[in-house]
Amino acid sequence: MRPLRHSADGTRRPARLLAALTAATVALGGLALAGTSAQAAPLPAAQPATVAAAAAPGHQWLTGYWHNFNNGSVVMPLSDIPAAYNLVAVAFADNLTGTPGGITFNLSSAELNGYTVPQFKADIAAIRAQGRKVILSVGGEKGNVIVSNATEAKNFADTAYGLMQEYGFDGVDIDLEHGINATYMSSALHQLSAKAGPNLIIAMAPQTIDYQATSMGYYQLTLAIKDILTIVNTQYYNSGAMMGCNQQVYSQGSIDFLTSLSCIQLEMGLRPDQVGIGVPAVQAAAGGGYQPIANVIKAVDCLETGTGCGTFKPATPYGKIGGVMTWSINWDKKNNYALAAAVGTRLGTGSGGGGTDPTGGSTGGTTDPAGGSTGGDPTGGSTGGSTDPTGGTTGGSTGSSGTCSAAAWDASSIYTGGNTVAHNGHTWQAKWWTRGDAPAPSDWGVWKDLGAC
Repeated sequence: MRPLRHSADGTRRPARLLAALTAATVALGGLALAGTSAQAAPLPAAQPATVAAAAAPGHQWLTGYWHNFNNGSVVMPLSDIPAAYNLVAVAFADNLTGTPGGITFNLSSAELNGYTVPQFKADIAAIRAQGRKVILSVGGEKGNVIVSNATEAKNFADTAYGLMQEYGFDGVDIDLEHGINATYMSSALHQLSAKAGPNLIIAMAPQTIDYQATSMGYYQLTLAIKDILTIVNTQYYNSGAMMGCNQQVYSQGSIDFLTSLSCIQLEMGLRPDQVGIGVPAVQAAAGGGYQPIANVIKAVDCLETGTGCGTFKPATPYGKIGGVMTWSINWDKKNNYALAAAVGTRLGTGSGGGGTDPTGGSTGGTTDPAGGSTGGDPTGGSTGGSTDPTGGTTGGSTGSSGTCSAAAWDASSIYTGGNTVAHNGHTWQAKWWTRGDAPAPSDWGVWKDLGAC
């Protein structure tokens, strides 16, 4: 049976005991808290030294899951994915019958309005041609791939590499929610790395409980593969309350929950660029833990610069983290790509919008080979924009006319939802947080045109 992440109502349900194991249980039950020293499980054999694939310097990942099934959100081809998503995780792989530990992929064409394998492969190629990446996610709520011995580890590596060659995947995402053997999954991923080379993308999407104790499988796996790990995007939802790195209890759905739990991975030996924040795109995409997109941006700001924090504030800002992950692109589309637009602008991956057009270009702005947006600079500010009727550039404010009451748009200023500016003789209202994104007509953009002024 194809592994489904969601129940009938479309929300992502934890497969293991999460909400029941609240932070109070953690505190009273004596779990060894993450953030203390721990040793990764030993590998069965010495592995070759490699370097983890990462976003280009100055850039970050906006990771989104794409549904290979219809769960009541929307169905869509890969070509519809906005360019802001520079790391696309196809959900999900299937067990390969007769090959323990092996995986395969079966496109659910019937559920996807007749989407064909050739179209799917062509869309992957088009996304990759833009410098973005596409990986295959293994697991989900019902996808239980077991890698618990040397044979299964080899089978996993061999079949995963075969799928990369067949479909053009750039790597894998480990999203196993039924327990994990750190020793043999580490072996499998190191074998895959040896086959695929240094450009291999390895992502993970553990649940919050997986870093509440140093004895947890994902905690040990993270340390065991940190030499080849691209990014770990913990699911900061469907969790209940959990313990942060300062051993204080925080409730899901808060900025503190995102920052204090991310701190666990940031303090366990990973580089900041290997740590991402996983959130639901809309409230319907999770059973609990959804929070406004503005909170997600504030959490990124808090971890990177020490600004926008709640009660938890890192002792020393970490600089650029790995980025943000969302479940899912499909749910985000149902919300007019609000998350892609806001978070993509913040991370510098793009400002949302449509997917690739038939010529291979992006209707929402393309990404360059380094993973950044060609419509924005590495800091997320816009380097261009449309031209006004007189030939002036909208890359900076052209000023307002005598009847415009709002202040002129400024490329270096930060605007939040509801702020108004004057630009090119029109008044514009920000729909969400933005900086450096010049006001221009767009169905999906951050600015709403309030009319001439």
